[in-house]
Amino acid sequence: MTRARFAAAVDSVHSWLSRTPFPMRIDTKLPKVGTTIFTVMSQLAAEHGAVNLGQGFPDFPVPERLVDALGRAMQAGHNQYAMMTGIPALRRAIAAKTLRCYGWAPDADTEVTVTSGATEAIFDAIHAMVRAGEEVVVLDPCYDCYEPAIELAGATAVHVPLDPATFAPDWDAVRAAITPRTRMLMINSPHNPSGAMLSAADLDEVAAILEGTDIVLLSDEVYEHIVFDGARHASVLGHPALRARAFVVSSFGKTYHCTGWKVGYCIAPAALGAEFRKVHQYNVFCTFAPAQHAFAEMIEQEPGHYEGLGAFYQAKRDRFRAQLLTTRLTPLPVPGGYFQLVDYSAVSDLDDLAFCRWLTIEHGVAAIPLSPFYADPPAGQRLARLCFAKNDATLDAAIERLQRL
Repeated sequence: MTRARFAAAVDSVHSWLSRTPFPMRIDTKLPKVGTTIFTVMSQLAAEHGAVNLGQGFPDFPVPERLVDALGRAMQAGHNQYAMMTGIPALRRAIAAKTLRCYGWAPDADTEVTVTSGATEAIFDAIHAMVRAGEEVVVLDPCYDCYEPAIELAGATAVHVPLDPATFAPDWDAVRAAITPRTRMLMINSPHNPSGAMLSAADLDEVAAILEGTDIVLLSDEVYEHIVFDGARHASVLGHPALRARAFVVSSFGKTYHCTGWKVGYCIAPAALGAEFRKVHQYNVFCTFAPAQHAFAEMIEQEPGHYEGLGAFYQAKRDRFRAQLLTTRLTPLPVPGGYFQLVDYSAVSDLDDLAFCRWLTIEHGVAAIPLSPFYADPPAGQRLARLCFAKNDATLDAAIERLQRL
């Protein structure tokens, strides 16, 4: 068959499919889920030539040592399936980094699992522990991958709102949300989308709430190294009572500016880790092997990168906030992470979805609305999320457009 005849045949099949109704009924398992807001806004930004401060990815280079190590790993032949749990060198490096940062080292063989990004780790932890009919307490606003994973397990997400001004948790409200059906509590610090951080006292509150229960904790700590103003990240890994019942998830993509590589990890006690690995092995089995070798080398040979990450991003935060003060947008405090929330109420009374669409199409800057992070968004909230993990030139171009609002 010639290429032209093959193309004509494909077109004919496509035409037939477009006219033929699907022959069976589909009852979606995720009726509340559509395309993620991050994809929607990035696509809108591309269509309209907007500066994309929406989706949280850096537009500056990956560290040169890491790129070189990746290339050498490929040249050395590390291109086949890795161990399901992660290569030993990387698991040992993660354990050593944990000791360096938090004063405690997990067992690299039984308590550290390398995953294809933090989202996979979150999914695996939920499906390892949560059964149909059970409940998972989440703190709103929360990252959008949480609830779909809970619903696919047949469980229910119980949403407890954070303070709408400070994004601080109300631990009494969390206590009130606990029922005999509660199987898991999820926390996130530094917080996406606000950058708010939990303190050591907050972790003590969590420990008090969970004491004497069989509730497991899932702690999303992907921005663990991006903290500002001399603060220290209060990790569950540094809290003995909590780490004994917790899955702690982190991400190399956030730490090393390579979100597209999709490599993360989960640290959990051996008994929880064994259940986690049962799901992981049939979800992705293993993670991109050359990158594992590269990260093992990078962590061991250049700890200054993650130790200096807070200062690197603080300079970007401070510069961007000073620029925002020349616009009609009001920047909120950012204790950690690489997102800046802005109050746009002086510019518009549109709801956040409409405002972010208008901002992208009419003014050429893409932002993320906050309402998709909520089950029940606060009435009258006028906030949008901007990402400052960008080159100065990118941020300058965005500010020039925002000054015209």
